[in-house]
Amino acid sequence: MDRREFVKTSAALIALSGLSGYAEQLADTRKRVGLIGAGWYGKTDLLRLIQVAPVEVVSLCDVDRRMLADAAALVASRQSSRKTPRTHTDYRDMLRERDLDIVLVATPDHWHALPMIEAVRSGADVWVQKPLSVDIVEGQAMLAAARTHKRVVQVGMQRRSTPHLVTARDRVVREGRLGTIGLVEIYCYYHMRATANPPDGQPPDYLDYEMWTGPAPMRPYNALVHPRSWRAFMEYGNGIVGDMCVHMLDMVRWMLDLGMPTRISSSGGILVDKASKANISDTQTATFDFGTLPVVWTHRTYGEAPDPKYPWGATFYGDKGTLKASVMGYDFVPSEGNGPAIHEDVVYELERFPEDKTEKDLERHVAPAIRAHMKNFLECIASRGTPVADVEQGYMSATACILANLSMRLGRSLQWDHAKGLIVGDPEANQLLRRPYRTPWVHPDPATV
Repeated sequence: MDRREFVKTSAALIALSGLSGYAEQLADTRKRVGLIGAGWYGKTDLLRLIQVAPVEVVSLCDVDRRMLADAAALVASRQSSRKTPRTHTDYRDMLRERDLDIVLVATPDHWHALPMIEAVRSGADVWVQKPLSVDIVEGQAMLAAARTHKRVVQVGMQRRSTPHLVTARDRVVREGRLGTIGLVEIYCYYHMRATANPPDGQPPDYLDYEMWTGPAPMRPYNALVHPRSWRAFMEYGNGIVGDMCVHMLDMVRWMLDLGMPTRISSSGGILVDKASKANISDTQTATFDFGTLPVVWTHRTYGEAPDPKYPWGATFYGDKGTLKASVMGYDFVPSEGNGPAIHEDVVYELERFPEDKTEKDLERHVAPAIRAHMKNFLECIASRGTPVADVEQGYMSATACILANLSMRLGRSLQWDHAKGLIVGDPEANQLLRRPYRTPWVHPDPATV
């Protein structure tokens, strides 16, 4: 009998014996939480959850023992019980306990699929960082696992829960202030691509680099890889498209109620910075064709942003006005005679959540969105409903971005059959929907999860 069945059965027996008050208390046991990936955003997500719900963090997992110990001490200082969570260096050991109600997966992208699938198999509801997967078949398997095991899965695409963007959607888009929208541009001009070129070396003794690499190709250890710089390499993710485009594309899909694009094309590459070890593109455009609407992505990691106020965001062009939206705010500029302009900035919650003021590396402007996203996740756990960034939405946004990179790699546009989960008439491209896994790791299969 696992923990959930024990609690349910015990509560029923106590209720039958007349101790109904105690039964209710027992049945209302705090959600038990585990975190896989105790780095920057793993801690960011977990600490926001602690802020909005009376949870008990009982387990942490990371392959970096120093990072793991630091996270355990931090969680003990922040959760109400002041208990130090158990620590694990292998997620399988953590999940084998089968005592977790909620699991947060905040690993590098190449490690999202296997822990998430194992977590839902263990009976937990899951919060998984974006992008959902590193390849398309992984995403299909993750979606299948969530549905097969009937678990709630929220993907960390918190633009859908960003308060001022919810207002922009409701007040500008849904009220029809833009009129007919003919084009959406999404973009990132941050100088975020690694430019250093450190020599390869030996991993630090506190890092299990073999386990860190996991199913990805084994590269010589390099300081760019860990911590936080792994996005410099396509072996572990999908570059800036997989990191930044996925947020803005997902935001546009949510705001406009769009499904999956039918055709994706992309071009670019390493056109400027050819010296760094980084192998992700420094320049890339991608067009996501939704039939009646093109959504066009641009990133470059050099030069200036066309609008310094919006270095990462989306611009919606309608015949009645234009909307610019980002994590920092939005601006609606009407065409002549179509009403007043509207502006709103991000709202911080520093007085309500004073821990935000001093928390190391916290993106303070994002914290309210993560809290709202966590609340939505918790509400859906209680109701068994569909969260705002459900695994299926995460699958569509991640898949579109992965297809953009495949299009750039192959030098041709790709037509996507969403019902079949395949690229139309392109056997070569379909061979790339599943990345090879390094032995002994086995790629998940949607049919057997």
